[in-house]
Amino acid sequence: MENLDRRSFVKKTTLISAGTMVSAPFYAKGGGVVGSNNQVRVAVIGIRSRGRDHYRALSKIPGVTIATLCDIDERFFPETVKEVEELTGHQPAVETEYRKVLEDPDIDAVSIATPNHWHALQTIWACQAGKDVYVEKPVSHTVLEGRKMVEAARKYGRIVQTGTQARSHPAVLQAMDFVHSGGLGDIYMARGLCLKPRGSIGRTNNSEVPEGVNWDRFLGPAPFRHEPGKPPRPDSIHRELFCLGQ
Repeated sequence: MENLDRRSFVKKTTLISAGTMVSAPFYAKGGGVVGSNNQVRVAVIGIRSRGRDHYRALSKIPGVTIATLCDIDERFFPETVKEVEELTGHQPAVETEYRKVLEDPDIDAVSIATPNHWHALQTIWACQAGKDVYVEKPVSHTVLEGRKMVEAARKYGRIVQTGTQARSHPAVLQAMDFVHSGGLGDIYMARGLCLKPRGSIGRTNNSEVPEGVNWDRFLGPAPFRHEPGKPPRPDSIHRELFCLGQ
């Protein structure tokens, strides 16, 4: 995938569908001029909830092909593949293992809408694999993780964008300019409040993993909590993922 310069990256950033921000990694190569061999092939990682917004927004961008859908829950593939095919006229491939997506040389960029604990590592892996990245907020759990993501993007020359849309909203930028220009006088204190009432996801007892759900791949770098009185399971994928070194 040809790298766009940063000015083009900022210029082409746009808001599309349900507040999803889609940027330069998902525009056709060569400045948006679409040709028969000029498609940007994107893999959407995580296809429920916010991931659904991602592929619906991407389906509206000329020159973008939603090539692969990746999720740890195979149960959602049939209906999602059908929807993407109806939206784009193209049937995407499906994959449960993210690292196999990154091994695909035909994938130009990944659009990440996975659980929060995966964001930093998946972004770093994608940069290492030569893919550009759009990753949902929160970008990372810690400042260190965020710095490692920035280091990876710069080291491997990748475009990485995150979904902190409010920071780029024209009204917010105008308000910041007003404050910085002295419109409110000398600022000595600022307080922020965000209220988004949501229903509880509830609590449940430990249970067997549903068929079709790859629980190990869901956990990734998150620790496994075994049931009291039962021995811990053998080492698995998440044991190797704590190190964010490049």
